[in-house]
Amino acid sequence: MPEDSANLARLFNKLDRGDGIELTLIVVATIVLIRIAQRTLPWVANRLHGRPRHYLLASVPLLRLLLIGVALALMLPILIEPSMQNMVALLGAAGLAIGFALKDYVSSLIAGVVSAFEQPYRPGDWIELDGHYGEVVHVGMRTVALVTADDDTITVPHLKLWSSAVRNANNGSPVLQCAAVFHVHPEHDARRARAVLEDVAMTSPYLYFEAPVTVVIQEETWGTKYMIRAYPVDPRQQFRFVSDLTVRGREALSRIGARPLLPQVSLRS
Repeated sequence: MPEDSANLARLFNKLDRGDGIELTLIVVATIVLIRIAQRTLPWVANRLHGRPRHYLLASVPLLRLLLIGVALALMLPILIEPSMQNMVALLGAAGLAIGFALKDYVSSLIAGVVSAFEQPYRPGDWIELDGHYGEVVHVGMRTVALVTADDDTITVPHLKLWSSAVRNANNGSPVLQCAAVFHVHPEHDARRARAVLEDVAMTSPYLYFEAPVTVVIQEETWGTKYMIRAYPVDPRQQFRFVSDLTVRGREALSRIGARPLLPQVSLRS
């Protein structure tokens, strides 16, 4: 044990007052720069629209990761004699300790690094992860934060990337497809029903006109299923958009004599 302690002690340089001041300045500067980036970039992004907003928001976790990496690169030569033997010994000891004590935490951190480069989700995306659906408002080193339609903030560890599928509704795009579903009794004029549902979508105040509007029809054993697939102007309007389509769609179908019907089987919209 004394020999191991002596070997460990030889890994580190003897720090003087100047080294302590330099380390403190690096840490303080890194924290200040990260806080400035986390406040300034979202502030600027929220005043932009479309793809520039998504790209600027997506740069926040990458910039934070870059700043932390630069800080570590500057601090290690001050703390440790940069020899191959010292680096191998230190990394081996650190890896062993982390592997036993912080396996899940480190796995989340590694998944966070992977997510920063692969970007399965970015701030501004609407995703479903681990059974939760909402807008990504923050991508941290260990967790991703979602705000749901109920205005709840859900924090999910990046660890879920290893075992769960991520459903990304807009994937960095400023547009997001919505679906309004109607179940109708089979005795009706299908051509007329499709036409009135298209009119309902085209007259919605939330409709994004540059994207296509599609009315999908599926014949089931219990009746006919109609689905309006269209895009709102802003992804955050998706719930108002679907509600508007649903209310006016039901009224339009009722006017042409198409009676609503509850499906007799479990459906996925």
